[in-house]
Amino acid sequence: MRETADRLLGPDAGADALPPTADEVDTLTRTMRGQLELLMPDVERAVGGRPKNVAQYCALACVGEARGKLSTEPGPGTSRAVAYARRLARVLNALCDHYERLDAEHG
Repeated sequence: MRETADRLLGPDAGADALPPTADEVDTLTRTMRGQLELLMPDVERAVGGRPKNVAQYCALACVGEARGKLSTEPGPGTSRAVAYARRLARVLNALCDHYERLDAEHG
């Protein structure tokens, strides 16, 4: 999951850098959407219902943020598609961070 996000957020993906093709942006976007759909329920299960601490509350807030991003579509044009993909990449990385922290709490 992080590798996918890093394709859009890595050190060579500055604000001016665009992925090589529109097809790649589309592929990365679809991949991250699927990864988020898989990861969100895992984070919710790791919290286990009502949050009992700040870390769990933040994890659930991040799930809500991810759902919000998934409920939108990119605007027309490559630059908007890339901006949308980067927003997905940032929330995917954040959700991975929360999942790892929650897993460490239970591990």
